[in-house]
Amino acid sequence: MNGALFLLTVNFLIAQLFCVFFLIITKRSRIPAAGRWFAAAFAVASLAAPFEVAIRYADFDRFASFGAFSTLLCALLMIRAGLGRLYAVPSNITVTACVIGVSMALNLLIYDLPRGTFAHSLGYQLPFIIAELLAAAVIYRSGRRSAADITLMAFLLLTAAHFASKIYFAVRFSGGSDAQSYLASTYALVSQSLGAVLVVSTGLALLAVIVVEIMDEAKANSLIDPLSGLFNRRGFDERVTQILARPISAYPHCVVLCDLDHFKSVNDTYGHAAGDRVIVAFSEMIRQQAPPEAVCARFGGEEFAVFLPSTGEPTGYLFAQGLRNGFSSLAFAGLPQAVRLSASFGLCEMTGIDDALGETIDRADAALYCAKKSGRNRVNRAESNSATKTAELQAQA
Repeated sequence: MNGALFLLTVNFLIAQLFCVFFLIITKRSRIPAAGRWFAAAFAVASLAAPFEVAIRYADFDRFASFGAFSTLLCALLMIRAGLGRLYAVPSNITVTACVIGVSMALNLLIYDLPRGTFAHSLGYQLPFIIAELLAAAVIYRSGRRSAADITLMAFLLLTAAHFASKIYFAVRFSGGSDAQSYLASTYALVSQSLGAVLVVSTGLALLAVIVVEIMDEAKANSLIDPLSGLFNRRGFDERVTQILARPISAYPHCVVLCDLDHFKSVNDTYGHAAGDRVIVAFSEMIRQQAPPEAVCARFGGEEFAVFLPSTGEPTGYLFAQGLRNGFSSLAFAGLPQAVRLSASFGLCEMTGIDDALGETIDRADAALYCAKKSGRNRVNRAESNSATKTAELQAQA
């Protein structure tokens, strides 16, 4: 076995391994179709190696050469399809079909041309260059610019450049006049070596993009309450902290806390499934009525929080009253038609950077507690921070 055939064998095994890796990792991906496209692409690409070996040892050179070309081209276009799923830039079926049809027809037309000529090299390599550029364009058009995205785009462009360079080097260092003499040449050994490096690099870059996507999804899920679909306490704190850290943050802001009244009796009387439906319905009401920039969260149980950026206490009060009135008029599946529930609210205004988020939440919680003690189904405002500090100083004196 000469060096070129050895590298073909290595490429075949590498492609098969990547196929298995993608099938395994796809099970955890948010977009499993992308991983399946990549797995199929490497499985198809691996078939190019047996076709090229058949060129050396069989008597059907034309068929084997066409098979090697077709499988590699289809694999590259399948990677483009997978990237389209991953980056939400769908493939144009018409364009893809035209590329495949024209490329295969061109490959059949140039087969009888001498391999050391510019016409043969251009006709053979151009479809691969186009396929790689189409794949790289997906990432560019998506607008995503993470390190993994840029790395993958760089490898796709580098592979396109590799195919382009083969047009020159096939002429400059002739790989032989036919397919069999090509496989026995030093040029084939170098070309297959570079191909193996680029296959591994591109495969690893694709895996990295999917792994990053899985990690981002896992992080996002760790910040979301699964029942309500709102942020949990950790997600609420992180998102609000990001807003407060902006160079220009237009104060005041407002924090609204809410607690569903007598919610334990709902679970005890009608069951936890009915209680869950109440939580989901109230969460959807918050999501619909809150402004787009608001941060909405379920702190746990029947307690909710809404951060209203660049919103003063009067507007926050009207928002809370709207939620209170709307919720008290809702009917819920699993509960008798006549049953109506209520909620109590406490709100507090943040007037400047001296107001810490934790302290603002504590003051809103105190206002909520007063609303519960005062009869429930009401909205209470917290004392202003300056008034609270004045009262503390007077108490100390």
